[in-house]
Amino acid sequence: MDTLPARSESSSAPRLLDQVRGKIRLKHYSIRTEQAYLDWIKRFIRHFDKRHPRELGADEVEAFLTHLAVAGKVAASTQNQAKSALLFLYREVLEVQLPWLDNVAQAKTPKRLPVVLTRAETQSVLMRLKGTHWLIASLLYGTGLRLMEGLRLRVKDVDFSRGEILVRDGKGFKDRVTMLPATLAQPLKEHLAKVNALHQRDLAGGGGEVYLPYALDRKYPTAGREWMWQYIFPSATLSVDPRSGKTRRHHLQDQAVQRALKQAVRDAGVNKPATPHTLRHSFATHLLEGGYDIRTVQELLGHSDVSTTMIYTHVLNKGGRGVVSPIDQMALA
Repeated sequence: MDTLPARSESSSAPRLLDQVRGKIRLKHYSIRTEQAYLDWIKRFIRHFDKRHPRELGADEVEAFLTHLAVAGKVAASTQNQAKSALLFLYREVLEVQLPWLDNVAQAKTPKRLPVVLTRAETQSVLMRLKGTHWLIASLLYGTGLRLMEGLRLRVKDVDFSRGEILVRDGKGFKDRVTMLPATLAQPLKEHLAKVNALHQRDLAGGGGEVYLPYALDRKYPTAGREWMWQYIFPSATLSVDPRSGKTRRHHLQDQAVQRALKQAVRDAGVNKPATPHTLRHSFATHLLEGGYDIRTVQELLGHSDVSTTMIYTHVLNKGGRGVVSPIDQMALA
């Protein structure tokens, strides 16, 4: 339960966390970002005995972030997430500009190469997956998608005639296009036929509505029931949308895919801490091994800066032309 101090100047003003939620939703941040930001703001307030953030400032923010790094021993990414949440609170909600936070003890950022599977290991892992989990994992490796990008795909995002997948609102709210591997086109069509049958049953039962981003459901009230907006990988059960309170069929949960892949890695005897994101790393590395240019790989991965893609240059960069997905090369071997 949210128990934070109300603003003293107006008892009728929205509570702080409600103001944060409103601003986050106005900016179309994801539900996960909303939950993470709210958690960090609550932890910050409780750290200072539930004082209102208006009574705190840059010194307290620096002290809290330093506490996380020194006493909490959190990872650098965790500390950065907390920092982003607090900066959002002050700049966007309270409209207070904090000075540059120079005195924060930074959590250490490890310089590690990503975990990458060999082609043989990738094939062995994929062979131990079945059904929808196999299709999702194959798409991650065959296209370089992040897990949530794959799970959030909608029917309209796949163009079979052009052999393309449009990734909407990827990391950093960026759209990009990647290939649809020819090897996966037919299995994906067969999967969509089953999903369409499920959607028709939902419609017949008075449901069939899916979440639409950017308040499109208000602009197009019936669009949420249209086939093109449905998730490609829907959940087997209905759930209540925490924002609207509506009962809908959301996309498959990421934990289910993570568990399935973890078991497949064990069954394959691969002694690496592989996760669904490892398939994205393997996609990039195998493309570079195949001679494709790093700029091409950067575009397919959706990296803003090529320096981010440079982490995969432990393989030789030979350059290349039209991209053939590594999963297609596997099928031809």
